[in-house]
Amino acid sequence: MARAASPVDLAATTKGARDVQGARREAKSGYPALWLSWSVWGVAALFYLFAFYLRVSPAVMTTELMRDFRITAAELGTFSAFYFYAYVLMQLPTGVLVDLWGARKLLIVGTLAAAAGTFIFGFAPSYAVASAGRALIGASTAVAWVITLKLATHWFPAGQFATLSGIGLFIGNIGALFAQVPLRMLLDHFDWRTVALISGAIILALTLLAWAFVKNDPEELGFESYSPPELRHTRASLPWGERFRGLGRIFTYRNVVLIFLAQGGFLGALLSFTGLWGPPYLRVRFAVPATTAAAVCSVMVVCFAVASPLFGYLSDKIGRRKPLYLGGALVAAAGWGVLFYAPGVGLTTFIAVAAVTSFAAGAIIIGFAFAKESVPIHFLGTVSGAVNMGNMIGPMLLQPAIGSVLDRRWSGAIAGGLRVYHAGDFQAGFLLIVAWSILTIVLVAFTRETFCKQAA
Repeated sequence: MARAASPVDLAATTKGARDVQGARREAKSGYPALWLSWSVWGVAALFYLFAFYLRVSPAVMTTELMRDFRITAAELGTFSAFYFYAYVLMQLPTGVLVDLWGARKLLIVGTLAAAAGTFIFGFAPSYAVASAGRALIGASTAVAWVITLKLATHWFPAGQFATLSGIGLFIGNIGALFAQVPLRMLLDHFDWRTVALISGAIILALTLLAWAFVKNDPEELGFESYSPPELRHTRASLPWGERFRGLGRIFTYRNVVLIFLAQGGFLGALLSFTGLWGPPYLRVRFAVPATTAAAVCSVMVVCFAVASPLFGYLSDKIGRRKPLYLGGALVAAAGWGVLFYAPGVGLTTFIAVAAVTSFAAGAIIIGFAFAKESVPIHFLGTVSGAVNMGNMIGPMLLQPAIGSVLDRRWSGAIAGGLRVYHAGDFQAGFLLIVAWSILTIVLVAFTRETFCKQAA
């Protein structure tokens, strides 16, 4: 007959359990294994991939959207820009929220809302409802990039920040790549609404991954954190009011203002072309089918994606930000000018120049590390949101503005129930891309080098 456990036995058992727990904590001491860091960060990077996919997907379904909703080029540009309107409005609050709530909670909420917005778009009975869904997608995916930067700061060494930023942007551009030829092929076989609903279901699955695997900091699992102590304790030490006052404070730093405006010239040009107006322009100028036009944009997306981690790595390697950042701006501005206005450019030459131009635009990734190093470290989330807001102001303004130029120059011709635009109409609108690209050169020229160190 088993005897009852005595107080001594219970104490021994309790002590044994504590010893086991202590041994486990001791075994976990030190920094997390590389595979664990990549796993946590990778879930956020997957969400960023889908953010890019949703961002540029209208480019290959322009015909379907204009036909089903009976809209003009300006209305299509506005529809696409609804993503950016909401995205931009959410950027600065996102920077505050990621510092206060932590990356995990914001990632769960963001993926859930993105799935809801995609479902609304897929079921939309009208242009207004579709635009509302598009806006919800933009607002929810606004958290994706800032979350990847936040997790990179906590789960990886500081010297790898620009490199991780580049890898993150590379992963995001894989999503943009899926939104080109693969999406066009899907749309040739399935209704666009079906594709949208399947996309929403996949994003919903990311919510479960975020809940199951993502942690804000290695300390939550018993490991040492790579983040500086002042950043680790920011949420406890800075109240909401102080955080929101910081929104205005970061713009008192010269580099932040210049980088904020310059980023829009990099990404605004690229996304206005590959994300909306490039495919119809290529079909008109070179008389190529929709799949070929999407393939050209895919080449540009691939070059941009490959360039991002390279620019980040090289900047970390040489210990400087400004030379590569300025060099990318110079080459990109020259490339856009040649693509749109150089005489006698055939399709093969166009693709080659477009590849170089989009590769140069990959220098945009340096802006995040550059800005981070220009402000106090506890404003990491806030300044990351501000710079990303600058990114999205570019396409937010350029996409509908180019559509407005097209409508103003429209000759009145209609084919298949759609307005017919000529190559010259697009080139008139693309003057806006070239102008902002030139402005970016000037802005970057006035930045101050940080030498890859926290200057403030």
